[in-house]
Amino acid sequence: MTEEASRSSRKWLRISSALLLVLLLSILAWWVTKRIYALTLPGGIPGKVLEYPIWAVLLGILVNLFLRPFGGQEFIRPGIKTELFLKIGLVLLGASINLKLLVTAAGGAIVQALILITCVFLFTYWLAGRFGLDDKLRAVMSTALAVCGVSAAIAAAGSVMAKKEQVTYVVALVIVVALPMMVLMPLAAGALGLSDVIAGAWFGGNIDTTAAVIGAGTIYSEGAQQVASIVKNTQNALIGVVAFLLAVYYAGKAESGQRPSARLIWDRFPKFVLGFVVASILYTLGWLDAGKDVINALRNWAFTLAFVSMGLEFAFGEIKRMGWKPVAVFLLATLFNTLLALAAAWLIFTYLLPISL
Repeated sequence: MTEEASRSSRKWLRISSALLLVLLLSILAWWVTKRIYALTLPGGIPGKVLEYPIWAVLLGILVNLFLRPFGGQEFIRPGIKTELFLKIGLVLLGASINLKLLVTAAGGAIVQALILITCVFLFTYWLAGRFGLDDKLRAVMSTALAVCGVSAAIAAAGSVMAKKEQVTYVVALVIVVALPMMVLMPLAAGALGLSDVIAGAWFGGNIDTTAAVIGAGTIYSEGAQQVASIVKNTQNALIGVVAFLLAVYYAGKAESGQRPSARLIWDRFPKFVLGFVVASILYTLGWLDAGKDVINALRNWAFTLAFVSMGLEFAFGEIKRMGWKPVAVFLLATLFNTLLALAAAWLIFTYLLPISL
């Protein structure tokens, strides 16, 4: 065997070993998720709030820690295809978002989504700048907080070419913060005497993961659950818009400093956003209804493979270098989002565009 053939053989061995490991860990992550889903946690919290991303990332990190001392992490690195899995998942995510929602959903949900996305993004981006965070981390964190958590963070990362460690960091913060908020916000809404509509709008506009939003609404009331779902899905529908705007902005500012020409924007533009939009259009037209369950399953598997890969690639030194500042920014921005979402929900659904259940 020639030296070139030997190198090629080793390369394919590394790639196939990594893909097999990612697949096995993904299967294990879903096995754990299903077991947790069936449980009711202390305080009556449904186990579904502990979503699959956290188990996938944790398993990836644990194996990463085991492999590192033996050089195993470097051996499998060529076969870890995080970005590919993320982009496939995002295109499939588009196949679950009905664009008619922006027209047919309650007008208040649309107004609230536009206010919160704009204000929370700009505040978080400004605050992160004051703390001296990297521009790409600022963009990913701002989008995650302003739009819809994990999926928005992934879309933003593709638009600004963020580091995988930055995405993993933000995803971990989103999941860790969403769980206590799912419990505390219904308690706070009850103490404030909020109606089902205002409480649901508050949950949907503030909590960053869809499952935790539904969980908070479920804890409070059936009506709150319905409104929370509408508000959250309205924000979810704007992922592609935010990703596009970030791509345009960073094409001209982030690295090149050039005026953003059409060619530069196209080169930097994340092409998966086009797939996301096309899939949304096809779903809106009803052409994908028959295979919705299959598409949702494939999307979840693609994201699971991606999160396992993130864990396997996790660079602990990079996280250590980030320090405490990103955590402080995330928590302060979450507080801002909480207060703004409450004020917006109360004003919009009490005076501007009230609705009744």
